[in-house]
Amino acid sequence: MQTASADSDQPNIIVILSDDQGWGDLSIHGNSNLRTPNIDRLASEGMRFDRFYVCPICSPTRAEFMTGRYNPRTGVKSASRGEERLDLDETTIFQDFKAAGYQTAAFGKWHNGMQPPYHPNARGIDEYYGFCSGHWGHYYSPMLEHNGEIVKGEGFVIDDFTNHAMEYIEENQNQPFFVYLPYCTPHSPMQVPDPWWEKFAENALPLRAREDQSEDLPHARAALAMCENIDWNVGRLLNKLDDLKLTDNTIVIYFSDNGPNGFRWNADMKGKKGSVDEGGVRSPFFIRWPNKIKSGSTTDKIAGSIDLKPTLLDLANIRSVGQLPMDGVSLKPLLIKSPERWPQRLYVNHFNGKTSVRSQRFRLGFKGSLFDMKNDPGQRVNVKDQFPKAYQELSQAREIFLKEVASELPRGKDDRPFTIGHPELLFTQLPARDAVASGEIQRSGRAPNCSFYTHWVNTEDNIQWNTDVQLQGDYRAHVYYTCSTENLGTVLQLSHGESAITKEVSVANDPPLIGEESDRAQRRSESYVKDFIPLDLGVIHLKEGRNPLVLSAIKIPGEQSIEMRLLLLTRVTGLEE
Repeated sequence: MQTASADSDQPNIIVILSDDQGWGDLSIHGNSNLRTPNIDRLASEGMRFDRFYVCPICSPTRAEFMTGRYNPRTGVKSASRGEERLDLDETTIFQDFKAAGYQTAAFGKWHNGMQPPYHPNARGIDEYYGFCSGHWGHYYSPMLEHNGEIVKGEGFVIDDFTNHAMEYIEENQNQPFFVYLPYCTPHSPMQVPDPWWEKFAENALPLRAREDQSEDLPHARAALAMCENIDWNVGRLLNKLDDLKLTDNTIVIYFSDNGPNGFRWNADMKGKKGSVDEGGVRSPFFIRWPNKIKSGSTTDKIAGSIDLKPTLLDLANIRSVGQLPMDGVSLKPLLIKSPERWPQRLYVNHFNGKTSVRSQRFRLGFKGSLFDMKNDPGQRVNVKDQFPKAYQELSQAREIFLKEVASELPRGKDDRPFTIGHPELLFTQLPARDAVASGEIQRSGRAPNCSFYTHWVNTEDNIQWNTDVQLQGDYRAHVYYTCSTENLGTVLQLSHGESAITKEVSVANDPPLIGEESDRAQRRSESYVKDFIPLDLGVIHLKEGRNPLVLSAIKIPGEQSIEMRLLLLTRVTGLEE
């Protein structure tokens, strides 16, 4: 095992990542619509980066943070249907810190792969509690997982994740730890407990989106209430560090994964989530380490998510165990030494065929316009004719990026199979999200991440996953389902190649849809959810290799077969024939 150098302080690490929170969703950035005193405190007690950039959507940002590499290099293309998976040749920051003797944990939304070896427990995380999909359909005591075991959450998810993080920190306070807290708010559905909602329910929000942006006021109110809930939880976490006397030697980082998930006040910036304009990629970023980083320091130097891995490795005096070169740079000189000279750099934002380049002063838009961000932070005036040298420099950087970086991401649909079997992990989750249904079977919502399959009315129709069995053996299969009393007697078949098992559904589970009663603003795409229960289908033998795993209903005596949320496989042997 690699250990940190003898003269290292071995600082504890806590990284807090919010989801869909804009740069302007904090009071420290001038938004008087809300108060975020605890995050503001974190910023004022460390260093605040005023020009910190991430990706336009969540999974690519998470990949950049974990690898120090631009997301096209990592295989992460989008946010669902397998396109969120981090390539297996990538070494995560958690693998590096684990190799150096750190205890590693994550509590919240992973969103870079679900099936081992993409699962967090296979990417350097010892303790995982949360969900691996891109969004969740309900935030109150939902279906979650704990190291692969399906469990039920306790209360509002952000409070729950923070509770688990604080318990873990207390249990591991006498050894160096790396705790990752990837929160899932203010991402929709727009749910938040009453104490935070009451302030915003009828709030007129004096600060509003700019004139050419259409603001959904109920959505904006809910998002800000969710941000205040995050702030309360950050305060609890910071107080826990104080109580345990861990504050001085704990690095705490706070940032967001992309721009705001709707137009609201954002300091007049152009763009929101999904955009490569300033408003879509500029993130809050604060880092506190009382032992080393000067309190109240700020910088306007360009930095971004690709810089986090090299920076934290450098601060902890740890060498990466990976072989792939990083695109990011260590920010340690800015944090510790405050150098008078810092090399000029260009930062590239790329997503869905759109590429934008940022220098310290200018931004090259994806359509080719040049904006003077110093004098025109709202990107209203094209100045490429006034600054031809800057335009040429940024345009050339864009072409190099497209040729040398973006080209590494395969075009077209992601056809990587979903893996089954891992030598160290017994479980494999195969959600409805990753399946393809035939015939009249329907998804419960347009966004697949937290959907289930319903309207299964024909025996000719089926649900199947494109799978690749990594480890041959026997696997016990549980399907998480609903079925009314009237539809009992449906017979399910699970098949893979020449292997097949059948099971009659004899226990009714007919819960109502959950979620709408807790929403503070109307849903846009997420499915409502139900309380699914597991049905033991039996043990199926899976041979190594690539084959579709097919769930069929060979008998439907009622109006429809089951509604299906998740298939859980647990390896019971690993013997080869």
